[in-house]
Amino acid sequence: MNNRKKIPMRKCVVSQEMKPKKELVRIVRSKEGEVSIDLTGKKSGRGAYLAKDKEIILSAKKRNILSRHLDVAIEDSLYDELIQLVDKEKQQL
Repeated sequence: MNNRKKIPMRKCVVSQEMKPKKELVRIVRSKEGEVSIDLTGKKSGRGAYLAKDKEIILSAKKRNILSRHLDVAIEDSLYDELIQLVDKEKQQL
């Protein structure tokens, strides 16, 4: 029997690379229009995935990619929060 578990893959909206879901962070827009970081990957709403890379996050901010994918204005504080999250993860490694 094949005991290997299937690894869910998702595409980064900036780099267009397929990566394992655990290597990406999900940004979700709820029905009310609230945008938040979804660390569990299970919140309901429209989602977009970003690679856990500072350059990718800055590129998404510069090119306004998240607001196009989620059809809502994205505040700068969300990008700052994403960068802090990525920095914290790199320190733990």
